[in-house]
Amino acid sequence: MFKRIGGVLALAGLCALSVFFLSCGSSSSRPSGLLYVLSEEQSNVSSFAVDLGSGNLSLINSNATTCTTLATAPCGGPLQISLDPTGATAFVLNQGVPCVQGQTCVDPCGPQTIPPTQCVSIPPTIYGYSINSDGSLSAPATPVVWTRPLSSTDSQDDADIAVAMLRDAAGQFLFVVNEGSAPTQGNSYLANCPQVPTRNFDACPSISVFSTKPGATGATLTGNNCPQTNTPCPYRLSRIPTSLSAITYTPSGGSAQTLLFMTSSKDLTANHNDNELSVYSVDSSGNLAEAPNSPYTTEVNPTVVQAVNTSPPGQPTAGEIFVYVGNSGSSAGGVGAFELCSQVAPPSCRQSDVDNHLLFSVGTPTNVGQNPVAMVVDPTNSFLYIACNGANQVYGFSMGTSSGKLTALNPANQPTGSQPVALAMHGGINTNSEFLYASNNGSSNISGWPIVATTGSMGNAITVQFTPGAPSGMAGR
Repeated sequence: MFKRIGGVLALAGLCALSVFFLSCGSSSSRPSGLLYVLSEEQSNVSSFAVDLGSGNLSLINSNATTCTTLATAPCGGPLQISLDPTGATAFVLNQGVPCVQGQTCVDPCGPQTIPPTQCVSIPPTIYGYSINSDGSLSAPATPVVWTRPLSSTDSQDDADIAVAMLRDAAGQFLFVVNEGSAPTQGNSYLANCPQVPTRNFDACPSISVFSTKPGATGATLTGNNCPQTNTPCPYRLSRIPTSLSAITYTPSGGSAQTLLFMTSSKDLTANHNDNELSVYSVDSSGNLAEAPNSPYTTEVNPTVVQAVNTSPPGQPTAGEIFVYVGNSGSSAGGVGAFELCSQVAPPSCRQSDVDNHLLFSVGTPTNVGQNPVAMVVDPTNSFLYIACNGANQVYGFSMGTSSGKLTALNPANQPTGSQPVALAMHGGINTNSEFLYASNNGSSNISGWPIVATTGSMGNAITVQFTPGAPSGMAGR
């Protein structure tokens, strides 16, 4: 996945031009299809109307900034955009900057109280927006800014770098994972990462939890408390995270539950296994608790995770829940699958396994292109699409309802532009129009494909030149 933490260019709101199928303009009422694309280069959001007949894109505007302090300090690359389930609000996550270079940098950034000529870190931020009647975004609300993870005795300016953001299905919570300052295994302070920092340079990896309300006027966030400290999040981790997914379901004999699935590339404990998948339950207040059997071993270098309930819409227990993990090896990528014990089915899943959110590996990894970085599922929970950054391709698979087995579509993959970093799906179970889009960070364009709803096949590509430059996260509705 792209990680740009250097300077960014000045804001420019230009009309995007397409290689074909794109026009510029706006409308007086909200389009029935919308696509939002972040610009890493310009630190803004472009809003597009989606033609439901062809998938063509028309620019609404690109005036919503993701960094109001850009003239004085960069915010780091805008990573992801998340939409409210009702279509009322949007949130954008900025990565933050670990150290802005000055004259006398030390690891990580020197004392907290320092002259402007020295190094400082810029923490991650979340910018909130209301979605206007024409589909454009309002001016951003006051951003949520991470406080640097300092204890009362900490004199260092510790960095915290955002990795991923998502909302739960109900839109009640927003979750953000941060990699901290990526300490090396074996340092003396690592034992404190799951607890409250007590010494210098405790920039631990973490999950931050925020409350929000679907359909609320204005995009506001409220912090939640963490169970092990009874203080505001972050929920500190002993692993360096790489991606995050969530699912809400109703288990056997229980009420609706939300689980988080997090991949990690380095375990900071003494008995570490660097390639892991962790599982956390989320209670009604947003508190997190790691499942008893977590973490689970994955293939080498897990890069992206996607939890899927293969049940058809309206039949929540007709299928099973699978967790797909994309892994990037030295020369090729793969996708492994785990099944969640969501229903009692002896001997594989007993009631205790359901209660403990047990996962078990199923099948063997499926080969894909190098460096899978993004996954998305179609509205019918039947097809999985995977963007591979190193191969410049999108792969498509059907998912076995009861087995989770991935079967390649025909065609099995489609070329993208250079270095795709994100995917978005537009369409729904009550529409005959489904479209898949990829943001290509290296070639500054957007690829799009019409999707055949019954087979999942990708049709002829649409290519849109993204003139703000370096598209990153995207979201559609």
